[in-house]
Amino acid sequence: MKKLIYILFISLPLMQSCTVSKLTKADVYPKMYDERPLSIAVMPPINTTTNVEAKEFFYITMSRTLCEMGYYVIPPFLCLDLYKTESAYDAENYATGPLDKFRMVLGADAALFTYITEWKKSAVGGKVTVTIEYILRSTITNETIFQRKGTITYDTSVQASGGGAVGLLAGMAATALRTALTDYITVARACNSAVLSDMPAGKYSSSYEVDKTQNAGAAVVVRTVSQ
Repeated sequence: MKKLIYILFISLPLMQSCTVSKLTKADVYPKMYDERPLSIAVMPPINTTTNVEAKEFFYITMSRTLCEMGYYVIPPFLCLDLYKTESAYDAENYATGPLDKFRMVLGADAALFTYITEWKKSAVGGKVTVTIEYILRSTITNETIFQRKGTITYDTSVQASGGGAVGLLAGMAATALRTALTDYITVARACNSAVLSDMPAGKYSSSYEVDKTQNAGAAVVVRTVSQ
């Protein structure tokens, strides 16, 4: 009898933990559902890495993912002149400041800021690793309405086709070549897809307002993607 009571006592907290539901997207991103942004202005990435080209290449990749999620994206290339005139090409100047100017001039409901903090290639190991944080701020309230970070490792390794040392060396050479040829756009799109997938859908998506009850993903995404 004592043994039975002990088992029930131990099992109770485990049963309770199993019944705890995960947070939904409405729980994690309530301001997205409150403000319902329709149009987004993509700000030039804030690049703190030594890969200077990452900023420009990454900038042109985000529109596609956002459009597929049901948002109208202000054409990035049409915004460049305005950004340079208003010193917004260095987006850090507006990362925490008022954004009403982008609403008045561009008609954007929100502005997407990105921070590139890691972008490195490992030719020997056959990997390209990037760490990027996405912050969507309202141009009405200036508040952050969506924020998520991801570390995505793009696996470029090639399996050796032959055996022995020759096959191993051939595989290493092929891996190094593929890693060198992997461009910024390919890796950036993989990162956008992985991290922005948790953003509530926009008005032009069939999931608009329907995804409120879906389980929200982790605040930080760590994932390996293969070619």
